[in-house]
Amino acid sequence: MRYLGIDYGEKRIGLALSDEAGKMAFPKEVLENGPKAIGQIGQMVKEESVGGIIVGESVNSSGRPNYIMKAIEEFAEKARAELCLPVNMQKEFFTTVEARRLAGSESPADANAAALILQRYLDKINK
Repeated sequence: MRYLGIDYGEKRIGLALSDEAGKMAFPKEVLENGPKAIGQIGQMVKEESVGGIIVGESVNSSGRPNYIMKAIEEFAEKARAELCLPVNMQKEFFTTVEARRLAGSESPADANAAALILQRYLDKINK
């Protein structure tokens, strides 16, 4: 099954896709966060035959939900309702920092962060 990984941000939403076997994650694209985002994600879900969505669960250094977590939960619930797919959460911690380090500071890190979130989830379910 192919999965879609999402790194939700106030301004941008990073997207990543897994391979069809659900083993490897790859950065896909970055969307502007706004009223059209769920529709754009829905289009990708159809085009890529996505069977499940993984959203990064943002936590602080103590492992507690941070300031953006309420918006992430609302986004995940809306995606679940509108896209009729299972939406799972995967804890993310410093994924954007790690993505910037890997891709270089000039490149938008959002899609790379989504790939890291998705890969962590895939590694967990494929043990």
